[in-house]
Amino acid sequence: MIKFFKYLFLIIICQIINAQNPIKFVTEVNKLSNDNYQLIINGEIEENWRLYSIYIEEGGAIPTEIILNITNANDYEISGNVIESPTVTKFDPIFGLDQTYFVEKNSFTQNIKINNKNLKKIFGKIAYQACDDSVCIFRESDLEFSLDGSSVSIINDDLSKLNPSEANPLLINLKNTEYLDDKSSNMVSSGNNLIDLIILGFLGGFLALLTPCVFPMIPLTVSFFNNKEKSDSSFYAVIYGFFIVSIFLLISLPFHFVETIDPEVLNTISTNAFLNVVFFLIFIFFAFSFFGFYDLSIPSSLISTIDSKSNSFGGFVGVFFMALTLVLVSFSCTGPILGTLLVGTITSQGGAIQLSMGMLGFGLALALPFTLFAFFPKMLLSLPKSGRWMNTFKVILGFFELAFAFKFLSNADLVQNWGLLRREIYIGIWIVISFLLFLYLLGVYKFPHESATLKRNKINFSLSLFCLVFAIYLIPAIFPGGSTSARLLSGFTPPSFYSIYPSKTDCPLNLNCFKDFNKGLDYAQKNDKPILLDFTGWACINCRRVEENVWTDPKIYDLIDNKYVLISLYVDDRKELKDEDKLELTYESGKIKLIETVGQRAATFQALNFKSASQPFYVLLDNDLTILNKPIQYTSKDIYLNWLEEGLRRIK
Repeated sequence: MIKFFKYLFLIIICQIINAQNPIKFVTEVNKLSNDNYQLIINGEIEENWRLYSIYIEEGGAIPTEIILNITNANDYEISGNVIESPTVTKFDPIFGLDQTYFVEKNSFTQNIKINNKNLKKIFGKIAYQACDDSVCIFRESDLEFSLDGSSVSIINDDLSKLNPSEANPLLINLKNTEYLDDKSSNMVSSGNNLIDLIILGFLGGFLALLTPCVFPMIPLTVSFFNNKEKSDSSFYAVIYGFFIVSIFLLISLPFHFVETIDPEVLNTISTNAFLNVVFFLIFIFFAFSFFGFYDLSIPSSLISTIDSKSNSFGGFVGVFFMALTLVLVSFSCTGPILGTLLVGTITSQGGAIQLSMGMLGFGLALALPFTLFAFFPKMLLSLPKSGRWMNTFKVILGFFELAFAFKFLSNADLVQNWGLLRREIYIGIWIVISFLLFLYLLGVYKFPHESATLKRNKINFSLSLFCLVFAIYLIPAIFPGGSTSARLLSGFTPPSFYSIYPSKTDCPLNLNCFKDFNKGLDYAQKNDKPILLDFTGWACINCRRVEENVWTDPKIYDLIDNKYVLISLYVDDRKELKDEDKLELTYESGKIKLIETVGQRAATFQALNFKSASQPFYVLLDNDLTILNKPIQYTSKDIYLNWLEEGLRRIK
């Protein structure tokens, strides 16, 4: 359930400057016969980094690409495809799905046939994406193969070594560059607020407390303690509450052991399509149990055995078995809520500690009334009487379970790209569920376990009206242009680009943006607006997370749309530049760097001017190229909003 309410990501990333190169390549040539050679590229990969395969499916990382320069078609011929060393196919936390990649070391081998006997060297280029568990970089390196068999180390481009005396059209005259010299992390970890998790667990426990399996047991249990001496009554009530909390905490222990064996196992679960479909079916099962089609219950023989032990033992042991009996007897109502908490926390980032905090809150909510009423028994008189309202509440929870079930089916659909639950279809299902709940609360129909439909009283009418208003609120989101509607569901719904409608723009969230810095700057100057410079990538998952979970906030979206000029530069865009836009930059060593693609230009522009090579990377500029505040990367809504507002305040 935590995933439904808080989309917080425990990501701590340090800024990666351009000089850092996690992959080092060495080329060599193996002569097979007089005319046949093998061109070999050996890579050494830094610890915790991954280099992706050439033969990787679309939808995740950018595949590695090797391009050999053939200036004269008669020099040599390429024979067959590139042969790779053994790869690993495993869950990748950056892309949220299985990816094929190399770790530690790798090699690429290309067979060629030499036609020109005087050919001494072959040149080429390797373009690749490399990621660790939190950030990705995109690099291109020049290749050189010496046909005499000698090895050649490939030195990755260090843009700080470009010739400073050369006129460089990518350099801009920035002001306030001291913001770029701050070496503290630009990445703000959203973290996981454990107090929030406890509170959310507490809310789940409170909901369980109001169900017909738990609520009637409060006066019965409290009366048992009140029959003891006053000092013992309060003491044993506290112990009883402590044991309830302890039992729920114990439920989370196995997940800590599993996480110790494999830290990625819970993360793997969260994006496994098969398991998400299983969770979808489990939630449907829970929902129909709340609707009264069947009951979830612990075998009565087990409950009787536990209950008898509570009577057989005295003191602490007897109270423990009383607490365990409560947990088991109430399972038919608490089970679905508890299952929601279990599934929600193990499918969210943060691991088993989230589950423990949620269980702590859940147990506290159940234990608190038993302990509190034992201290103040007269408060029992203020409790509402058991009745039809508890069954109604249980059915309402069933509708919530039904709505949440489709979130897991959506997860599987997004990972596998089935196209089943596009954003509008998903929201349409929620509209139908809301409308069905509206009709139920009006007394239009009933469920099998109910003897009659609901009476139309003020409470039921108010709740039904709320459901109708919510359904109406969602309706605009299913029509064209509705990607910015239903923002209350941000994090629940599929991303706006996963739509049944063709996008009118290739800018995020249908915002107006520029893909060329100079054109964007010119527009900002003519309209006297500051600039939000967005260094991004087509395969940058954290970039999508910011766009879908941060930019969708109404206040943030409004600022970007109306107060700033958005310039989005894609560093992994391999579209070739026009001939007049291509550049040759010279290093101090005399080496030439060619800028031939849109992505090369964007990446070089970022590294030269902003001393960074990681994405997402956001910079606020006034239209006179004054940096307004410190650039940031992936962060929370609150910090991003404050950052945008701070930029506006600093405009002179």
